[in-house]
Amino acid sequence: MSITSIRTSRFTESVIRHMTRTANGCGAINLSQGFPDFDPPEELLAAAERTGRHGPHQYAVTWGAPGFRQALARKLTRFTGLPVDPDAHLVVTVGSTEAMIVAMMTACNPGDKVIVFSPFYENYLADTILTGATPIHVALRPPDFSFDPDELRRAFAQKPKALILCNPSNPSGKVFTREELLFIAQLAEEHDTFVITDEVYEHIVYAPHRHTYFAALPGMAQRTISCSSLSKTYSITGWRLGYVFASPEVVREARKVHDFMTVGAAAPLQEAAIAGLELPDRYYQDLQNAYTAKRDLFLGYLDRAGLVYTRPQGAYYVLVDIGEFGVERDLAFCEWLAREVGVAAVPGSSFFHEPVNNLIRFHFAKRPETLVAAGERLLTLRDLARTRR
Repeated sequence: MSITSIRTSRFTESVIRHMTRTANGCGAINLSQGFPDFDPPEELLAAAERTGRHGPHQYAVTWGAPGFRQALARKLTRFTGLPVDPDAHLVVTVGSTEAMIVAMMTACNPGDKVIVFSPFYENYLADTILTGATPIHVALRPPDFSFDPDELRRAFAQKPKALILCNPSNPSGKVFTREELLFIAQLAEEHDTFVITDEVYEHIVYAPHRHTYFAALPGMAQRTISCSSLSKTYSITGWRLGYVFASPEVVREARKVHDFMTVGAAAPLQEAAIAGLELPDRYYQDLQNAYTAKRDLFLGYLDRAGLVYTRPQGAYYVLVDIGEFGVERDLAFCEWLAREVGVAAVPGSSFFHEPVNNLIRFHFAKRPETLVAAGERLLTLRDLARTRR
């Protein structure tokens, strides 16, 4: 019997999804896979009921239903300040996961080099492998997860075709400063490099930090391929609605990749999601306030438990240092944590190019009562860890 492709041997199944299955199997509170346990806005629920009954139920235009693209274009212009043509600048995808692989396959040829900051969301490594690209890893150094300008300059000297930028960042919660982004933009211009952005947490940023859209920087609209989704902003991770936002020249090619990859995103959900895209500015302020409260609640429990962590600037993740527990394999520790403490996390090694085994990632996109329950369990961690040794 023939063997399967070599490319699939170079990456594993998702460690995040593995930890969700582990949590489900032992009844742990799932703070591993980043999805909420609360409902979307009422406007979206009502719209979903209408479209569930009345449709549309057949294929939408492959690259996105016109009404959805028009609403998305208006929302993007509102927040980026850029003129967005719904017929020229957008491809609607099946979540930001598809948006990223579409962007990579549109920008890169097999053998091209791609800069990837470490730590990184686990999909990025698989994306480089599936597109035949070679990653150049550049470290983001704690506690603020800043990069070394000289290291980044050396990476660009290798003539990469693209750089992947997750901002706000998963898993570290870093929000890149405008100065850092301008430095990246300068190097991208100098070396004629695409910047592929993952901005799914654009509206989850904690004061005094601010999100800067890379495409809105001077001269960057033409070389930025922006990827995002509605999943995190509107708490609809299961709807799988994402998009690519780029120049007409890039979008023309991206639409071809998208068409033959998935044909299109769900038509009734695109229609329903217009209600979310049309929510007023107050919704986004309330979202920020709600997540700030969730962050502070959960970090308060980490403080009470005596755990060392990096305070997130954005997104809804926190990296916790478990080095004091003498951990040799962080995956085994996370499996033990789920079984014995009753809280599921993700091993940090799945996010780092460097050999990191002392960090785990929790998320706090949960109802306050869920975070309290998880926090109370984590208060027992230190005592239970003594029996583990």
